[in-house]
Amino acid sequence: MAFTHGTPKGEHTRQPPRALPGADGEAHVWWWEPPAQLDPADLALLGTEEFRRALSLLAERDAAAFAHNRAAARRALAGLLGIAPGTVELGRHRCPGCGDRGHGPPRIVAPESAAPLAISMSRTADRGVFALGAGTTIGVDVETVRPMREASLSGSVLTDNERAYLGALAPGPARDAGFHRVWTRKEAVVKAAGLGLVGTVLNRLETWPAHPGPVRVLHTYAGRTTAWAVQDLRLGDTVAAAVARPHGALARGPVHIHPVPRTEPVPRTETPIAPDPEGT
Repeated sequence: MAFTHGTPKGEHTRQPPRALPGADGEAHVWWWEPPAQLDPADLALLGTEEFRRALSLLAERDAAAFAHNRAAARRALAGLLGIAPGTVELGRHRCPGCGDRGHGPPRIVAPESAAPLAISMSRTADRGVFALGAGTTIGVDVETVRPMREASLSGSVLTDNERAYLGALAPGPARDAGFHRVWTRKEAVVKAAGLGLVGTVLNRLETWPAHPGPVRVLHTYAGRTTAWAVQDLRLGDTVAAAVARPHGALARGPVHIHPVPRTEPVPRTETPIAPDPEGT
């Protein structure tokens, strides 16, 4: 559960949530602009370990972004389910690669009725994002679009197809945006797979950047291949973002995009992105 630092676990009130989203394969993504200063309202929603981590960060901007990321995720989930943000507890699954809970994918611990939902988080200098979907896994990534280094074209990140796509774009904003489209699609997939960049051969992870999406991306680890439906998210001109869901029925619904206010639960106003069930 989320609780004010120093409050013993168990001292919170559970409320019956609304019907869980995701039955029709839809997903929800919330976004926000990270604050530059710590907000006591954010700190009040953190668990003990999160509180300690926030205060261990030397730069206040980093601490503020971390605290707001975790607090905004709770507010988003609370607004969707009709519960108080302080009743939401976030934890981690075991890492699929090594079994460690210290760096596994995030999960909902409380309310228990929401535990079947999958969640993912990401942040950059300009945006924070939180994604939620049906099933056991989802991945989201956001990156500030910066000038692309030419060395990236010859490195170990891109497939031959991706390299050809970027090479055909004019150097500058178009190529920068194209590279970050590729990168956020890859990151969304490896986060959905639960492994991060560890154990993934990035130059074999084909993201089909010429296709506007959704696209079908295959990820292989330890001899097992999984398929993901990946689509870009429109969160502003300065950032690239993507979300990955298991390919199939769990990705056939739209992605609803919501802004998250600073301190209040998000209202249920939605900007849906219609899915392409076939992809590439």
